[in-house]
Amino acid sequence: MASIAATPRDTLQQDGTASLYHFRPAADAPAEGMPLLLVPSMINRWYILDLRPGASVAEAMVNAGLDTWLLDWGIPNDEDRYLTWAEILDRLSRAVRAVKRATGAPKVGVLGYCMGATLSSIWTALHPDEVAAFANLAGPVNFEDAGMLGELVDKRWFNPRALTASGNLPAPQMQSGFVSLRPTAQLGKYVTLADRAFDPAKKAAFEALDTWASDNIPFPASAYVTYIEEMYQQNLLYRGEHRVRGKRVDLGAIECPVLTIATEHDTICPKDAACALNDKVSSAVTDTLIIPGGHVGAVVGSKASRVLYPAISDWFRTHLC
Repeated sequence: MASIAATPRDTLQQDGTASLYHFRPAADAPAEGMPLLLVPSMINRWYILDLRPGASVAEAMVNAGLDTWLLDWGIPNDEDRYLTWAEILDRLSRAVRAVKRATGAPKVGVLGYCMGATLSSIWTALHPDEVAAFANLAGPVNFEDAGMLGELVDKRWFNPRALTASGNLPAPQMQSGFVSLRPTAQLGKYVTLADRAFDPAKKAAFEALDTWASDNIPFPASAYVTYIEEMYQQNLLYRGEHRVRGKRVDLGAIECPVLTIATEHDTICPKDAACALNDKVSSAVTDTLIIPGGHVGAVVGSKASRVLYPAISDWFRTHLC
C-alpha cells in the first residue's frame, strides 16, 4: 500500500475542525519567497493535494523551493450544521493571517482546488491586498457552464434545504451525486484494478486514489445551502451579486497575477466554468493552462508530475520569489 499524505509537515494552528499545515522545506531546495497556501475542496479530504510520493502537489511545490502551507477543512461534526458560508471564509482569513504572522510575509500566494478555488476566488476578491498571486485549479466560477453537475442540482428538481433539514449533508448522499454522473465508474474501477494487479507501481497508485475516493465526509448544512443556491442555482458570484456579510463580492477587485488551470475532460468543473475567472478579474497577468485528464486524474495521474506540477511551481516561483 502506498504511503498517503507522506510529505513531512507540521500543524501550526487548529481552528474548530480545521487545521493549518506547514510542509517542511526540502533539504536540497530550501524555501524562499512569499508563502504559498493550498486550499483544497471541502467536499473531499485534503490529501488529494498530497496523495502519495510522486503524485502530490504539495511535494512538488516543496521540492521547487516554495514555502508551502495547506488549510485542511477537517471533518464536520454534527453541530457544524450551523456553520455558515461566511464562517467558512473566516477560517480561510485566519489561516492566511497565521501564515503571514509565522513568515513575516506581507502577502501570500493562493492555490485553490475545486470548490477550494471557488472559495479562494471569493476570499481574494474580498482581500485583494493580501494575495500576491492566485491560481484556480479546476474551480468553477461561472456556474452557468457547470455541466452535468449543474444539471443535477438544478432548482427545478433539487432542494438543498430539504436535503439538510435534519443536519449536515451525509457523506454517502454527497457521494451518490458524483456516482450518478458516471454510473459505470464503480464497475470500471474493478476492471482497472484487474488490469493493474500485477504491476506494483500501478497497483499502489490505484489503491492510494481509491483510499481517498472512499474517504468521504459530510458537508456543513448551512454552508451547503448557500453553496448550491447562490453558486449553482443563481450564479451570483459570476453575476457580481454574491454577498458575504452584506459586502458584494466583485471579482474585478482581483488585481494580482491569476492562473486558471482547467482539464480537458472534467465532468465536475468544465473548462468554461473555470476559465471564466480570467474574464472577470482586473489583473494584468491572466494565464490559462489546459491540461489532459479529468477533474482528479489530471491532479494525481501519471502525467501530473510532467505537466501540471512543473507548470504550477514555475508560475508561482515567477510571481512569489
